[in-house]
Order: sequence, then structure tokens, then C-alpha cells
Amino acid sequence: MIEVQEVTKRYGTFSALDNISFSIKKGEIVAFLGPNGAGKTTTMRIITGFMPPTSGTIRIAGFDGLASPMAIKKQIGYLPETPPLYLELTVQEYLTFVGRIKGLDPAQLLSRMDKIIEQTGLKEVQGRVIGHLSRGYRQRVGLAQALIHNPPVLILDEPTTGLDPNQIIEIRDLIKNLAGSHTIILSTHLLAEATAICQRVIIIHKGKIVAIDTPEQLSAKLQQSETLSLTVEQTYPDFALELGRLPGVLAVTQGTSPNSFMLETQQGRDIRSEVTKFIVSREIGLLEIKAQPLTLEDAFKVLTKESPADR
Repeated sequence: MIEVQEVTKRYGTFSALDNISFSIKKGEIVAFLGPNGAGKTTTMRIITGFMPPTSGTIRIAGFDGLASPMAIKKQIGYLPETPPLYLELTVQEYLTFVGRIKGLDPAQLLSRMDKIIEQTGLKEVQGRVIGHLSRGYRQRVGLAQALIHNPPVLILDEPTTGLDPNQIIEIRDLIKNLAGSHTIILSTHLLAEATAICQRVIIIHKGKIVAIDTPEQLSAKLQQSETLSLTVEQTYPDFALELGRLPGVLAVTQGTSPNSFMLETQQGRDIRSEVTKFIVSREIGLLEIKAQPLTLEDAFKVLTKESPADR
């Protein structure tokens, strides 16, 4: 549905994007992650036709970005980081205006507006002036304008920026419910958001794609060792030292309390049974032992870490 092939964007001698390529299948929700200045928004603007690439090709639903720019725009619903709202209009007036610009005839527009208002939870505020709405409702209106013409592709740039926790959950649920009927690429710097709603992640760093995978597989590939968290009822002076001598244990560090510990162990080796036997033999009481997988946040830190030469 979305094909980005060898796209480069230069400003003079500076390369904002350096030969990036990726594809997104129909119905997928994919997170586009990267530090500030990594090239996320530049990529979004090129995909939507807001700006051309210096080189490379973009294809949306089979249409070429340079050869058929208007055809591509009809396939896309775009929600930029700051929603393009007219604050003096009511929700209904604004969506009517947007629907007309996007070429919907009166019958289509009425039907789509009713459906989108219901879908985005705007029914109670549809007659209110947008400037009087909360940030969360304004974000819903922004999502509604992106959906009004029922595009197969949605481009969402930081859709939950500035929202409170409850509003973030509401917008995430809205986006998840669109999966399958729409192909969605979601730019975000919130890793919890990517984990919660996206099937795959694309990580960009300094204008280059550094990883494309599911959050789980990406974390598994980068994990060089296993981690166990351990909590006991009490300890003794040499307890951590003795833990570190167990076969398969690489390192032991203090946890969040005096009786909790983090054990770094050899990758692919499950030593929970050995640790449990050790605890039981010391008669100090085992409260909890569990594996700690590498998180998407951990993987992100590894992939976007700068070397001293980069600084």
C-alpha cells in the first residue's frame, strides 16, 4: 500500500534523509520512530506530497508520487502534528468545508460526516465552535478531517502530543479501531504508544533507517543477555556475591529495594530453577523471580545511541 524506495532529501550539503526504503502492507499500523531531528516529519511530508524528494520514489496504492500527485492525495488522510483547524467554525461547518474541498458530493458528504462524527466521538460537540473545545476534542476533529473522504491510507504525525493520559488512551483506541480498513503510518516519539497500537516499527536515526520489525522481534534480536528480577524476604552480607557465582550469572546489581536484585544471565539460558534452589537452601524466603525482557525503549536507546565521534 505504501512503498518508499531509495528516498533522499538534501538541503544544500545536509541530507535530511539518506536513501531510505520501506513498505507498509494494506491494513497495517506501523510506528515511525526516531529522535528529534531524525527525519520523521520530512518523510511524512514527502509521502503526503507536501514536498518532493531529491531522489527516489514514493508509491501509494499503486500511484507514483511524482507522476500522479493528485491521485496520491486522494488516497491519503493526513493529520499533522498541529491539526489544520478553523477555530471560528463549528465541528459540522468545518467537516462540511473539508468534505467539499476533498470532492464529496452533498449526499456523500452528509453520510460520511454522520459516520465520522460517530466514529470519532464528536456527536455531543458537533454543533460547538472548535475554538471552545478541549485539546482532546480538537485532536478528534483533526482525525475526523483526515477520515472524511474515507482514504485507504492515514498519515498521523504525533497524534497524541499535548494530550492528558485519558485523552491519549481515547485517541489510541480510535486509531486501533481503524486498523484493517485503513493503512496507517504513525509518527511518534512515545514508545509506549508504538507498543500499544502498532504491529511493526520503523526506526530512523540521522536520516537513515536503522531497524524495521515488530517490537517483540526487534527487542529479541538486540538482547545480548537475559535479565532476571529477584526479590527475597531478607539477605545477608555475601548474598549478592554468592548469587554472582551461580553458573550462568554474568552480573548482579541492586534493585529498587535492599532485598531486590537484577541478575544478568547468559542469553538463551533459563537459570530460574537454579536460583530458586539456591534461595530455598539458604532459607531466606523467595518472594518473586521473573524474567525481564528487553523493552522497545531499550532497543530504541541501543539503535539511536550516538558514539563519541558523532557528538
